[in-house]
Amino acid sequence: MIETKVCIIGAGPGGTTAALQLAQLGIECVVVDKAVFPRDKVCGDGLSGKVLTALEQIDPAVAQRLREFTPKQDSWGVTFVAPGRTSMEVAYKPNYNLQTDEPAGFVCKRIHFDNFMVDEVKRRPEIQLFEGVTIDKYVLQDDGYLVTDTTGNFSVKAPLLIIANGAHSSFTKDVANIRMEPAYYAAGVRAYYKNVKGMHADSFIELHFLKPLLPGYLWIFPLPNGDANVGMDMISEAVRSKKINLKKLLTDTLEQDPVFKERFREAEIDSPIEGYGLPLGSKKRKLSGNRYMLVGDAAYLVDPFTGEGIGNALYAGRIAAQQAAAALAAGDFSESRLAAYDERVYQVLGPELQLSHRLQKLVKYPRLFNLLMKMGTRNKQLKELISCMFYEVDLRKKLAKPSFYVRLLLNK
Repeated sequence: MIETKVCIIGAGPGGTTAALQLAQLGIECVVVDKAVFPRDKVCGDGLSGKVLTALEQIDPAVAQRLREFTPKQDSWGVTFVAPGRTSMEVAYKPNYNLQTDEPAGFVCKRIHFDNFMVDEVKRRPEIQLFEGVTIDKYVLQDDGYLVTDTTGNFSVKAPLLIIANGAHSSFTKDVANIRMEPAYYAAGVRAYYKNVKGMHADSFIELHFLKPLLPGYLWIFPLPNGDANVGMDMISEAVRSKKINLKKLLTDTLEQDPVFKERFREAEIDSPIEGYGLPLGSKKRKLSGNRYMLVGDAAYLVDPFTGEGIGNALYAGRIAAQQAAAALAAGDFSESRLAAYDERVYQVLGPELQLSHRLQKLVKYPRLFNLLMKMGTRNKQLKELISCMFYEVDLRKKLAKPSFYVRLLLNK
């Protein structure tokens, strides 16, 4: 049996971020993942400005290595396309300069980004990483959790767990008692394509909210070498009630929609169309309990409007590590002590998740959404507000200022 101060279940972006932050604080931990890296993960592959911000706060050297990491595409913004085909381009960083500014966002296949993060974990002597180990038993004892794998031959004892093992976490379901609710969950599909026409010169990602796809959207994210991540997601409640086959809807849209038909005329699909689930942060949940904290998709923190989960996972992972350090210092791992984690997560990410949930609901009304996009093309403040969702995570300061709303109304 291995004994450690903190055991992290899951070596995706949230789990590795928590481990790196603990290492920076001088705290040893064990990380366990069922996969052997590198491994793929079905995802949109977008890395917003939050990713670099979080890594800079942990260790600037890690952030710099990510900037220099070659299997990624620099991205400078996002293009929203409304049901009426009005498009609004929003730069991640207002007034960016390609020659002098560092890119605020990237697109990077998860097989590469997650492996980058695992390699960073392997650099740290404070972290023990175990790959190819599936933890399926969690026993709460008086002095901590004893976790065991499917064979019964591997076990870890720790006073505190950080659960970061994704959307289908059995711990989230069985211990934290958070269940999948179709109204607060999305189904997605993704494939890789080559030779897609009409990509933005500065590699903006694209979100297309076309009427036949509502209440979902289609995305196109540019990748290196002219490749693209192309996919679609939709609220699970709608998928079930309308009996929608998302894989068929994606291919039909690319083949039959006049705009996409032209853009994909010479495109080649380069992977199977694969499905996945997005546990949305459109509902506030209890993210911690006696001797545990939930992180990333296991905590249901995916942005309801943009579908971004990676940046939010990094933020939650860093906050979990900080709270773990405080709990270890106090020798207190109680539910009441760890409630500070929930408070901090929702203090940092809550305003953005609430705004995104409102925008997600607005998508159900195409005329209103068309109007919003038309306003956005002319309104600097509205563009900057949406930009903050990708680049500046702390919306609280902006939304708390009365002057912001005055400028919004006056378009200044």
